[in-house]
Amino acid sequence: MNKKSDIVSNKVIVPEEKIRLRLPKKYNNEMFALAERLLGGSRMNVICADGKSRLARIPGRMKRRMKVRAGDLLIIQPWEIQNEKADIVYRYFKTQSSTLSRKNMLPEIIDVF
Repeated sequence: MNKKSDIVSNKVIVPEEKIRLRLPKKYNNEMFALAERLLGGSRMNVICADGKSRLARIPGRMKRRMKVRAGDLLIIQPWEIQNEKADIVYRYFKTQSSTLSRKNMLPEIIDVF
């Protein structure tokens, strides 16, 4: 931090850290969603980035590893046969959600962070 290029008008410039976050894969038909309410039986209502409300299920591999609560930011994958149902692929932590919101990577409809 002793370089002259790092000091500008007595303020130290700290380079922004690069944070790697998983994003929805468009070729897998994945999208952002916001968990609205839990229904029981590993199911919940979610509000998707396309504006639709879907019934999403929490797969067993995710159910055992982490808890999904109402208000969490998720990545979901809608079913091909029934478009009003979906599978949850990934859950973001609160700090990750606020980072995505700060960088304007979330759609307007689900940007509540």
